[in-house]
Amino acid sequence: MPELPEVETVRRGLEPVMKDARFTLVEQRRPDLRFPFPDQFTQRLQGRTVTALTRRAKYLVADMDGDDLLVMHLGMSGRFLIENGSDDRDGPGHFHAETGGNSAHDHVVFHLSNGARITYNDTRRFGFMLLVPVAERLTHAVFRHVGIEPLGNELGAETLARLFAGKRAPLKAALLDQRLIAGLGNIYVCEALHRSGLSPERAAGSIVMPDGRPTDDARRLATAIRDVLTDAIAAGGSTLRDYAQADGSLGYFQHTFRVYDREGLPCPTPGCSGHVERIVQSGRSTFFCRSCQT
Repeated sequence: MPELPEVETVRRGLEPVMKDARFTLVEQRRPDLRFPFPDQFTQRLQGRTVTALTRRAKYLVADMDGDDLLVMHLGMSGRFLIENGSDDRDGPGHFHAETGGNSAHDHVVFHLSNGARITYNDTRRFGFMLLVPVAERLTHAVFRHVGIEPLGNELGAETLARLFAGKRAPLKAALLDQRLIAGLGNIYVCEALHRSGLSPERAAGSIVMPDGRPTDDARRLATAIRDVLTDAIAAGGSTLRDYAQADGSLGYFQHTFRVYDREGLPCPTPGCSGHVERIVQSGRSTFFCRSCQT
C-alpha cells in the first residue's frame, strides 16, 4: 500500500494540473471501488473548480468552489495518470517502465478545463473516492481519529513523549498507530527506527523519562522520522509492486533502504558487524539490526 511519501509525491504531481482547473466532464465507469461512489458523483463534480489539493495522512483532498471536498484514497494499487493531449500514458522518470496499467482498470476519468485528462486506474479496486461536506473536514469519519502529521510542526521529541508516555506496546506498533501519528507505514517506520538506533521491540514508553520529558532516544527518533520521509519524498517514493507517481514514473527510494526487505544482508551502520533480521510483529514484517538497534 502506498505510504505517506508516495501519496505526497502523487499530490505534488497532480497539483499543478488540477489546481485552478474546472471539471468539464467526469467519467465514472463502474458503480463502486472499495465502496460505492457517492450519489450523483459525476454531477456534483462537473462544473466545479479545484481551488487546492492537499493531503491528510494518506488521503488526497481536493478543495472545490462548492460545498464538498473530493477525498481520494489510493488503496493498494490505485494510481493517477496525467495526459495532456497525447495518447502517451507514461511520463518521464528515473526509470523507464510500463506504469500506465491495463486500461480495463481505468475507473474514473477527470476531463479538465485546461485540456488535461486525469485517469484513476486501480487493478484491485481497494481505493475509493468520497464527497465530504466542507463543514466536516475535521469531524468526518475518515478524519476524526487521524493523528498528527509527521511532516508538520507538531512532530517533535516532546510530542512523541506525550503520545508514548506509559505505553507498553512495542515501539514499532505505537509508530504505526494512525490515531497517534498519521500516515506512517511499515517501510518508513523500519527505516526510521534503524536510523535512530532503536529496537522495534522495545516498549514505546521507554523513550520517555519518568517525569514525562523526552529522552535523547525520542529526540533521535523524531529527527529520523522527519528525515526519512523527507528523503523519500525527494526520491519520489518507493517502487513497490504497483506504486507509480502521477506522471507514470517510478520512485526510487527503495535503492537507499537500509534495512527494509534486506534480510540477511550486512547492517549498513558504520562499524556495525550485525546483519539485518526479519521478524513478524502484528502480522507485518519488521526488518532491523539487533546489534545496533537497542
